[in-house]
Amino acid sequence: MSLSISGKTAIVTGAARGVGLAVARHLVDRGARVMFADGDEARLASEIGAEAAEEGPVRAFAGDLTQKLTMANLLSATIDAFDRIDIVVNAARGFALSDPLNPDDPSLEQMLSQNLAASLRFSQLAARRMIAQAEAEGQIEGEVGAIVNISPLASRRTQPELLAYSIAGAALEQATRSLAVALAPHRIRVNGIAIASVMTASLQASLKDNPDWHDLVTGATPLGRIAAPGELTEAVQFLASDAASFMTGQILTIDGGRGLVDAVPVPAF
Repeated sequence: MSLSISGKTAIVTGAARGVGLAVARHLVDRGARVMFADGDEARLASEIGAEAAEEGPVRAFAGDLTQKLTMANLLSATIDAFDRIDIVVNAARGFALSDPLNPDDPSLEQMLSQNLAASLRFSQLAARRMIAQAEAEGQIEGEVGAIVNISPLASRRTQPELLAYSIAGAALEQATRSLAVALAPHRIRVNGIAIASVMTASLQASLKDNPDWHDLVTGATPLGRIAAPGELTEAVQFLASDAASFMTGQILTIDGGRGLVDAVPVPAF
C-alpha cells in the first residue's frame, strides 16, 4: 500500500496557525490540493494569501466553522475549486480554562461547540458529499474518503482547570469511533490523532513569552523533547493514505510518552 496522497483533495480546518497550518502545508508538499479553512481571515491571508492562486493547489476559506451555513459554504467552495473532496482533517481547536465549581462557567458550551460539534457536523456533511461523488462516478469498490480528527492529550488526562477542554476532546475521540462504524459501509475511514505539545510557530511564540514552560513540558515527557511538526503531519498523511486502508476508528497517540507518566514520585507512591 502507498503513502501517496498526490492528486487528492483535502480540507484542513484550523489551517491559519499551529498544527492545522503545519498539516495543510505538508499535504500540499506531498501533492494534494488543499483548502485551508479557518475563522481568522487576517491570519489566513497573511499565511497563505499569496499561494492561493486560481490555478494552484492551494485555496483559502475564512468563516466561523461552528455555523452550519459556513460549513456548507466551505464544501461548496472546495468543490468549485477542485471538483471533489477526498480527505478531511479536523484540526480546528479552541482553548478555554474552566472554573470546575462554577455551573455558570460558559467554557463547557464553548468547547463542545468549537472542539466537538463543529468537527462532527462538518465530518457528516463532508461524508455525504464523498458518498454522493462516489455514486455519481459509479465507484463501486475502493476507498471513498478519509477523515482525520485531531484531539488533545488532555482528553486522557485530568486537570480541573481543563474540565471543558478535556471533556470536548474525549467526546471527539468517541465521535471518531462512532463515525468510523457508521461510515464503514460507505467505505469512508475515520481515525484520529491525540497530540501533546508540537513545536509549531505558535508554540515557539508562547515559549518565548514563558520560558519556564519548555522545561515543564520536556520534564514531563519521557522522550525529553517537544514533537517536531513533521512527526504529526506524517502521521496525518499515513491515516489519509492507502497505507492505512484497513484502519478505522483508531486514535494514534503522538506525545513522546507523556500520557504514560505518573506524576507521583516513587517514594510517595
